[in-house]
Amino acid sequence: MAQRITDSGFKNWTADRLSDLTGKRYLITGGNAGLGFEAAKMLVAQNAEVVIGCRNMNKARLAAAEIDRAGSGTIETVELDLAAMESVRHAAGEIRERFGGFDAIVNNAGIMQTPKQKTVDGLELQFATNHLGHFLLNGLLFDLVEKTAGRIVAVASIVHKRGRMHFDDLMLSDNYGPTRAYAQSKLANLLFAFELDRRLKAAGSQVTAIACHPGYAATNLQSTGPTGAMRALYRVLNRFFAQSAAAGAVPLVLAAAGTEAKAGAYYGPTGPGDAGGAVGDAAVADAALDQSAAARLWTESERLVGFEWSSVIDRPKTGT
Repeated sequence: MAQRITDSGFKNWTADRLSDLTGKRYLITGGNAGLGFEAAKMLVAQNAEVVIGCRNMNKARLAAAEIDRAGSGTIETVELDLAAMESVRHAAGEIRERFGGFDAIVNNAGIMQTPKQKTVDGLELQFATNHLGHFLLNGLLFDLVEKTAGRIVAVASIVHKRGRMHFDDLMLSDNYGPTRAYAQSKLANLLFAFELDRRLKAAGSQVTAIACHPGYAATNLQSTGPTGAMRALYRVLNRFFAQSAAAGAVPLVLAAAGTEAKAGAYYGPTGPGDAGGAVGDAAVADAALDQSAAARLWTESERLVGFEWSSVIDRPKTGT
């Protein structure tokens, strides 16, 4: 079962509703292609400063040059490999040295349906990249979002509806499947977003957590992750059924910068199967609303990345 958890008061949000973003700064992971690239262009077009975190700096520089032509905003790049926790920590340190506050961190980067692989940290690749790397990065940079009373945006997927958490084997060592691993990682994105929302509200924080999904958008995910027959199938599906990456990026921009976005909401296309159509409050699977599963995932994630969020959410505020 799936349900809509908020009523945000709009049914068809479009990027032309963005206000002038002069003086605003946004960090987008995976901004060199696909959804992150298109979202960066939309924000730069409204005069925002955008920082894209990318694994391949050559691709990042090429993307930044094109994003820069989208408007009067500015674009910066940072090297970031979310699959390697040391890279995440290094990138967070560089970001802290180079930038002040962020009005939003958009957790966009991801991989999909890859063959079974372990990271340098011994973690399952999709779970590490899509969830754990972002979990650590957001914690390390939380105070930079707190400075602006900003937003933390989790980019999930309609595939979360097929996911379940395998807490007895989170790395799927004994029962790996490319789609099983991807669906688990995308469910983890939503469990994280909603648990973060609850913890922020309990702490009286001005930071907000918002989730979104792009529907079925044609991006490089379908060509760089899946192999064999699955990749061939996506070539057909992308041509005839997928919406553009630009259309898929609209919910990301809403969640990051739309004045209409609400804390704890989940936005995305609302057409048949939430694959495309008007952007509004999207349907959430019951599994993503399981608070006990979210709390367990949070504890396991802290253990796996070696970072406790209570050190940043619950710390005494300056001047109190």
